Amino acid sequence: MTSEIKSRIESSVKDAMRARDTRRLGVLRLTMSELKKVEIDERIELDDTRVLAILDKMSKQRKDSLAQFQQAGREDLVDQESFELDLLKEYMPEALDDAAVLAIIDQAIADSGASSMKDMGQLMGLIRPQVQGRADMGAVSAIVKEKLQ
Repeated sequence: MTSEIKSRIESSVKDAMRARDTRRLGVLRLTMSELKKVEIDERIELDDTRVLAILDKMSKQRKDSLAQFQQAGREDLVDQESFELDLLKEYMPEALDDAAVLAIIDQAIADSGASSMKDMGQLMGLIRPQVQGRADMGAVSAIVKEKLQ
């Protein structure tokens, strides 16, 4: 099963080339190279879930860099990281609000019968596919820990 998101990115690369939008093209090519790297290293064809995980990781890297550049007062680099982050968001699903994330977590706890921290791995395994790319996994993890204590 090929990834619809990956196909959209490939199409956007072509559109950026036609429009001679070098800034956008550079970010899109970087994204495609990340996807290709995983496909080659693992000898697989990516599905949408895996593409979202990669895009989520790339977004997290951009957010971390953005915070560091803002702290250092490097507005030129802040602008570039913001641009890249916004571009990556175009290919990710709509973010979940806090209420939706809590509902997913509560449902997973009810379905699995999780009651202590030793159930955290199993619980996160149920939650991750539903929120991947749509919520900050660090925040989700913190909420799960709080509910299991």
